[in-house]
Amino acid sequence: MKKIFLNLSKQPITNSYLKNINSSTLKREFFYNLSIVFDLNNYLVSIKKPVNPEKQYTDTYAHRASQSKTMNLSFKKIANKLKKKFRPTLSMEIGSNDGVFLKNFNKNNIIAVEPCKNLAKITNKKGYLTYDKFWDVNLAKQILKKKGKVDLIYSANTISHIPNLKEVFKAVSICLSNNGVFVFEDPYIGSVIKNNSYDQFYDEHVHVFSLMAISNLLKAHKLKIIDTEILSTHGGSIRFYVAKNDSKYKISKFVKKIQNSEIRGKLNKFSTYKKFSLRVQNSKKQLVKLLKKLNEKNKKVISYGATYKSATVFNYCNIDKRLIDYVVDSTKNKQWKYTPGKHLLIKPPIDMIKEKIDYAFLGAWNFSKEIMNKEKKFIKNGGKFITHVPKVKILR
Repeated sequence: MKKIFLNLSKQPITNSYLKNINSSTLKREFFYNLSIVFDLNNYLVSIKKPVNPEKQYTDTYAHRASQSKTMNLSFKKIANKLKKKFRPTLSMEIGSNDGVFLKNFNKNNIIAVEPCKNLAKITNKKGYLTYDKFWDVNLAKQILKKKGKVDLIYSANTISHIPNLKEVFKAVSICLSNNGVFVFEDPYIGSVIKNNSYDQFYDEHVHVFSLMAISNLLKAHKLKIIDTEILSTHGGSIRFYVAKNDSKYKISKFVKKIQNSEIRGKLNKFSTYKKFSLRVQNSKKQLVKLLKKLNEKNKKVISYGATYKSATVFNYCNIDKRLIDYVVDSTKNKQWKYTPGKHLLIKPPIDMIKEKIDYAFLGAWNFSKEIMNKEKKFIKNGGKFITHVPKVKILR
């Protein structure tokens, strides 16, 4: 049984940046209702009614993981760690984006799966065997026939995007070698609750995982969690190491440790999520109150990072041109477009030093250290950042 605990109102597809905001474009803009549910049986947190993936993962998909210095270093670190620990003969990445993880492997020893055709073209041109399809049982069988069993399957911020997790894990079980390892990482519900980071919920994040929920889902596919890690990536993620039940791997002590932590944190109780919902409502009130106050004082406020997270915040809190002047983002294919739903113009970061900006809302709060290091001149000139995580405040 699934119960709603949070309603984040009408939301757009977060990667649908608009080239213009004329009447015909706005008429075609797609919206859906973002309600979040808790499954009382397996403890999984999910969007009640997910958006059709074919509307989301198109040939104009905007996100480029390699354009973040933080993510480049993060993917290099985990790639080297996995190669050293498991020494795979054949590897595969589900959701390979623009190849930020792939580039750490020999091109002949790794397979890429990326349904966004514009991204798949990038890795295909670089010489990686790339399947521009959605991950499912049919694709798993196709890869098995062509390449054989896979020793390492890796995925970052992708498994949580797929509505049918039963299909995901069944397909993994088909492809994975007897002592192969499936490693995936996605936002962690424990961190969301702790940070009050409700903006982790958006159309692509169909699910936000806990160890207990994934453990329950894997049982039907004769798969088990052999190790796990809590990460700071993306504002709090969890990494799972999964193998077949009859593999050589023993279960790490950290699995039990994190499971006990989740039980103490009551991540298996609906009451936890209801309390979280009340904190989210308060966060909305406090953020809007602060922005209105700054507006009344004639302060110029922008947003830093045209992120998917910020789309949730802007649309839930009804933040538009009246409260935030524009957004800056270093991703070139987002620049001079408009944010989904609230239609704020996206400019290059250089624009924030061409004029006097008083405050910048951290739409990319999970990269705050990188941003503040990059924008020392803005800070030196008296500029301040605003965050809503874990609570609404001005960073001085």
